[in-house]
Amino acid sequence: MHRRTFLTTAAAVAVAAAAPTAHAAATPRVSAAFALPGDRVYPEGIALDPRTGDAYVGSYANGAVYRAARGERTAEVFLPAGADGRATANGLKADRAGRLWVIDSTAGVDVYDLRDRSLIARFEVPGDAPRFVNDLAVTRDGTAYLTDSIRAVIYRVTPADLARGPRGTLTPAYDLSDVKDQRSPDAFTLNGIVADPAGHRLFAVDMTGGGLYRVDVTTGAVRQVTLHGGDLTHGDGLELAHGTLWAAHNAVDTITRWRLSPDGCSARLERRFTDPALQIPTTLVRDEGRLLVVRSQFDKGGPMGPGVPESPFTVASVTGI
Repeated sequence: MHRRTFLTTAAAVAVAAAAPTAHAAATPRVSAAFALPGDRVYPEGIALDPRTGDAYVGSYANGAVYRAARGERTAEVFLPAGADGRATANGLKADRAGRLWVIDSTAGVDVYDLRDRSLIARFEVPGDAPRFVNDLAVTRDGTAYLTDSIRAVIYRVTPADLARGPRGTLTPAYDLSDVKDQRSPDAFTLNGIVADPAGHRLFAVDMTGGGLYRVDVTTGAVRQVTLHGGDLTHGDGLELAHGTLWAAHNAVDTITRWRLSPDGCSARLERRFTDPALQIPTTLVRDEGRLLVVRSQFDKGGPMGPGVPESPFTVASVTGI
């Protein structure tokens, strides 16, 4: 079994101490929250059911979705590999209406009823041009917003679109193609996305350029958020609560915490935590004072490199950040 080299306590303290914070803080603690069945899972997305606290995790390798009931240490298969023809399961979100949104990066998004696991609707990107549907946010009114890492657009699915199901088309609502570096037109850009509590603003990360973008959903205005103290290079999943933004930085085994200004036009880095125990974190969700962080191990035989992953795949519990 391949084992990663973990930071010693002293090294972890040094990393935490290097973070730009105005006061001393305890070193974040990483532990396993629950395990995922299977030896080639390569998890990518996570969603927390706001009604029950159950966690859902998607497999980038085979499109399966796993459910870990609150308090359980092992997840179970909720939707089997390849369900409804899905090749991947990356971005996930559970909404307050009891629906689970599951992105297939190669096609679009599937919407399921959490009660009986039935497929409610499917929305696909039309045509054959390259696409990589990556992550999504669902606002209070039930509207879903999805990023495309190759096209640098944000798609929108409204409750009316969902009611017209069972099949629909993903069309761009906001174009952020200006974030693309014209010297590297094939580079991935938009990745994680979150919405403010009112659903008036979206925040999406540019994983290659390291920027954060603010979208006004009413006017369609897009502006780059001014970042103080660092950037969001390798930024993947985002979480937003009470003006605090957390980001998973996949390739560098890092989580950062930011304080957004009231108008969302600037953000200041409060904490940066790096530890190989994060195992290429792809996304995270806040759960009662801790972060549940997906440990993808993409660099161990997955899409980011050769090797043998540590078994079992797990979702981490990170406290202190």
